Amino acid sequence: MVVNSKSSLPRFTEFNELASKRNGGKIVFATDDWFAEAENLLKDDEPVFKEGLFTDAGKWMDGWETRRKRCQGHDWAVIALNKPSTVMGLCVDTAFFTGNYAPRFSIQAAKLTDQEARMFPKRRGTLGTAASQSDLEQVARLKSENWKTLVQMTTLEPGYEETRRNYFHVPANETWTHLRLNIFPDGGIARLRVFGLTTPDWNRINRKEQIDLIACENGAVCEGYSDAHYGHPRNLIKPGRGINMGDGWETARRLDRPPVLEADDSGILRVPGSEWAFFKLGHVGVVRSIEVDTQHFKGNFPDSVKIEGVLATENQDPASFAWKTIMAPKKLSPDKQHYYEIDDLVSCGPVSHVRITMAPDGGISRVRIFGLISN
Repeated sequence: MVVNSKSSLPRFTEFNELASKRNGGKIVFATDDWFAEAENLLKDDEPVFKEGLFTDAGKWMDGWETRRKRCQGHDWAVIALNKPSTVMGLCVDTAFFTGNYAPRFSIQAAKLTDQEARMFPKRRGTLGTAASQSDLEQVARLKSENWKTLVQMTTLEPGYEETRRNYFHVPANETWTHLRLNIFPDGGIARLRVFGLTTPDWNRINRKEQIDLIACENGAVCEGYSDAHYGHPRNLIKPGRGINMGDGWETARRLDRPPVLEADDSGILRVPGSEWAFFKLGHVGVVRSIEVDTQHFKGNFPDSVKIEGVLATENQDPASFAWKTIMAPKKLSPDKQHYYEIDDLVSCGPVSHVRITMAPDGGISRVRIFGLISN
């Protein structure tokens, strides 16, 4: 994968976040939700700490925290991914859990059938509660303790800023629908980030219907970008519309902006520089329409956007991509969904990758690239 060279994080963190609530992940079972519900693990936003805030169950915490265990066993939870996916790596974040973090954890995984996925008891997820004996007996039929181990029992670090983020590489050689997060024996974790790729069953896709070729839920992924100062370009391909400016791709202001800006005859600014991000589509396809959404970007939207494509061979070096124009530069407006139909586009045949270029800089919330999949 090609990533921005400024990144100091593990390379797998450039992939999509598979388990986040926004991307369709959900908690389907947890042994205990006493101090804080397991659903907090999948929140898209960063954990927060609220000094002096208590609930009837104890100190309010922004994560999953179980009671101090006073019986045999250990606590665990099951996460259902939105679609079958390949996991590349994990981040277990213990933010603010300092004297109460889970000292050890492990991750297991399974690819369940639709029938098996319906075997989980109804999820309550209520503060100050634990799974009932009948719930435990029902979920035991899935024998999740025997699922494939992705990360062996491993020691975690406390939730201080310098030690809170614990990263783990996962060999990406199988597809999963569910993950089991084990903590040993009890305690708290703020967030679980699961990085990888959705792997749709393309045999079940109607090839006569247009799909969003760049959607993360259809297997697309960001493979490179010039700048992600305020927001990562992978946000462009998440489901739904953005919730705020932090839920989009936003760059820093370019320092090569002219002192006085001028525009061409079409109203597009003449600037020497631009920012870009390119994506591998979920499937090779022919582009038929495009949506560019600048929602929430009101004083910092780009002046214009351009989209190019290429049909690349497997393992081809992106530096050798010969990009072809799909959509010439278009003037953008603040906080608006912009729609471009076939008459606005240039026919360039099937493409496997697209490059989105904004000029000179700014923020875009979402991009949708609709088309027909090709063989």
